Amino acid sequence: MPGTENVNKQRNLGGALGIVVLLFALGYRFFPGILHFEPQTQVQTNTTAPLGGKPWVIDQSTPMIVQEQEGQPIVGTTLAEAIAMGPPAPVTKEVAALLKSARRQEDEGKLFEPPGNNAVGLYRQVLGLDPNNPAALDALARIGGAVRDWSLAALERGDEAEAQRYAAQFADLPHSENELAILRARLKVLREVMPMLTAAAELLKQNRLIGEDSNNALAVYRKVLEIDPANRIADEGLGLIEKGFLDRALDAAAQDEFASADAILAEASSIRPGSQALLDTRSQIEGLRRQRGETVLAQARSALDAGNADLAETLARSAQAISTDLAGLDNFNERLRNARLYANFEPGQVFSDRFLDTTGVAPPVVVIPAGEFAMGSPADEEGHRDDEEPQRQVRIITGFAMGQSEISVAEFRQFASSVGYRSDAERLGTGSVYDESSGRMNDRRGIDWRRDYKGDRASDKLPVLNVSWNDANEYVEWLSQRTGKRYRLPSEAEFEYVLRAGSSTRFWWGDGDPPGVLTNVTGDGDRSPSKRSWGRAFDRYNDGFWGPAPVKNYPANPFGIYDLDGNLSEWVDDCWHDNYTRAPRDSKAWINPGCERRVIRGGSWGSSPEQVRSAYRLSVPADARSARVGFRVVREL
Repeated sequence: MPGTENVNKQRNLGGALGIVVLLFALGYRFFPGILHFEPQTQVQTNTTAPLGGKPWVIDQSTPMIVQEQEGQPIVGTTLAEAIAMGPPAPVTKEVAALLKSARRQEDEGKLFEPPGNNAVGLYRQVLGLDPNNPAALDALARIGGAVRDWSLAALERGDEAEAQRYAAQFADLPHSENELAILRARLKVLREVMPMLTAAAELLKQNRLIGEDSNNALAVYRKVLEIDPANRIADEGLGLIEKGFLDRALDAAAQDEFASADAILAEASSIRPGSQALLDTRSQIEGLRRQRGETVLAQARSALDAGNADLAETLARSAQAISTDLAGLDNFNERLRNARLYANFEPGQVFSDRFLDTTGVAPPVVVIPAGEFAMGSPADEEGHRDDEEPQRQVRIITGFAMGQSEISVAEFRQFASSVGYRSDAERLGTGSVYDESSGRMNDRRGIDWRRDYKGDRASDKLPVLNVSWNDANEYVEWLSQRTGKRYRLPSEAEFEYVLRAGSSTRFWWGDGDPPGVLTNVTGDGDRSPSKRSWGRAFDRYNDGFWGPAPVKNYPANPFGIYDLDGNLSEWVDDCWHDNYTRAPRDSKAWINPGCERRVIRGGSWGSSPEQVRSAYRLSVPADARSARVGFRVVREL
């Protein structure tokens, strides 16, 4: 019978369906990988956010069955719930129509309005027909997340009414109780701080930004942040106050008032410590500071180039006050120091002044570095004499340049010829020569600066000798007139300072015999034309000359000076004093008006070793002439 067959078919279908469900459950238990569901073990985020809010999140911590409906996957309930509930209810045409309409309203943003035809209401109608409809449940959860985010955004901008409205809607949708509690707590804080924010805004309008009392915008905003540390409105208010200070600081820096700019920045730094605006402004001001400092330093360089060291120093100090770590400042200060000490020359530099009124140049001079040294000799030094004490510290603080070599015959001839000068040897009729037959120095008539140590005609490259202190002084006076620069004889302190060249030993090279051929002094290997030798001389030393050698024949000392300790002893500017008691502490010559005896310094080609010592000094009448004595010049800077 047809009726019986239909009943049997329904029974068979029901039994088969029960077996399928059982198999499905067993399969999930033992073969979960072959069934069509997706295990979700992480928080899944919908990044499409159709409502225009922040991405919503659904926590799916258990396996969810995935069904296909109208070609779209729909996540249902858990597998255990599905088994307990039996087969899902079929989606009716009415439910499908409601879902379609609800989705349209949701896409158009009609979530709660108009009444009777909004997305939330339609989704709830679906749930009235199908309480477990996954699409409706999912949609309401999604809308709830969006409404929650809108409420938070309203809280951020201080819109209490809007935040309250969205919070109420969120409470009526699927939600987390913890999230709702946080939202309500935020609303409560907003209600507490809103009057304070309103008051602070009014204080801003009145330009009452800061003050010692609490009735100013800064104090009120800080009070708000104590209650609500994340309050964006209060932070923006502080930003407005900060901006006023930062703008003032920039204006001050633009007017080169960097001290004022620093003071204003110090005030601003307490408003929002470490803010990006503060850091950016500080960087801008530093750039202006550096730029201005470079401009002033360039002006200082121009002043120095023009010879105005005082103005250059003033400008350099201004540049340093503007920017303490200004690039190039150290180099400029070194230049300025050189300008003060060395008239824009550099220590070790060799130069020659041109004559002003005729062709020719002055003898080359070497710029001597400033410094300090112990002048004289200690009592325990071998060869020490009483006139070399007391030993004292002398500072060379005035720059000078010393003749690179002794004045040559050619250089002295230029002077004598130009003015018709007659030397003391010419006026007095005698000069000093070496007598080969006796091995002594003797006076002889007709000997003057034109002769060598033997009395023969002197070559131009030999150092001039048989010149008195008076002759040497006349030469430097003439040189000053020719060049327009100040030339003079070295002071005794300058001579010993340059001779020592940083050493404190008996000789500038050490305490013993010369380590090589360094200068023209007595050596046990020297021989006169008749094979004479020295009674007292440096051991194992032979410089190749008996008598003066041409200037610059031996190496220069560490200061770049030739023959300062050897070849010829030399006149200095000082009057003779028996010792250094009450001697000046600086490098100036010690001169008494009308003194008749002057000082000779440095060893010569005929000096015994103790006379070559750096501290050795000798008293000689100002008009004395000798084949062992010459001179060199100093040029003031």
